[in-house]
Amino acid sequence: MSKCEQCIIRQFNTLKALTKDELLRISDCKTSKVVKKGELIFEEGEILNGVYCIKEGICKLSKLSANGKDQIVKLVVKGDLLGQRSVIGQESANLSATALNDMEVCFIPKREIIADLEKNTSFSMDVLKDMANDLKEADNIIVNMAQKSVKQRLAETLVYLYENFGSGEDGALSIVLSREDYASIVGTATESAIRVLSQFKKEGLISTSGKQIIIEDLNGLKRIE
Repeated sequence: MSKCEQCIIRQFNTLKALTKDELLRISDCKTSKVVKKGELIFEEGEILNGVYCIKEGICKLSKLSANGKDQIVKLVVKGDLLGQRSVIGQESANLSATALNDMEVCFIPKREIIADLEKNTSFSMDVLKDMANDLKEADNIIVNMAQKSVKQRLAETLVYLYENFGSGEDGALSIVLSREDYASIVGTATESAIRVLSQFKKEGLISTSGKQIIIEDLNGLKRIE
């Protein structure tokens, strides 16, 4: 098991503000586990007794709506932390976290995070900045849902996936999502998402191979209004 103070992942999240001694203490009590594709890391309503640091892989954060549909709120990647808000607010998880591919995560007990928040002001400020950024993203999602068409939102999602996660040697997006997932991200019915993707395909903006999507005209997707 790798030590926190030697782990490159911490450079991508709020743990970078911790001292070597604090990281050594966390290393002694953290646990690592593999989460298989499709498995839950935690579920909405669950009481979290710590935070998760993503060492490898990608997960989706989603919330169950009143009509029983999952709304994907965010994709969380290698280097990110999960559960900070629940631990600090002493509340149950507001979202579910599900692995989109095989993942490796480290679990850090709540008592260690709280102790560092109380003693290390740099760490506390970084956590606050992280939570403020999450709020800004939530604001933007609300505005996009209200003001942009399904076509615009789906095009922006494809551009986001391409620019943030890249593509494989075959040109397909590195993240393989189901049509239901795409619908959930943009907040529409699965049938609508399928219809818009078919339209993009006819217009030569994308091509498909099973669940995989290949971006053929990135600038064309960016120009969609």
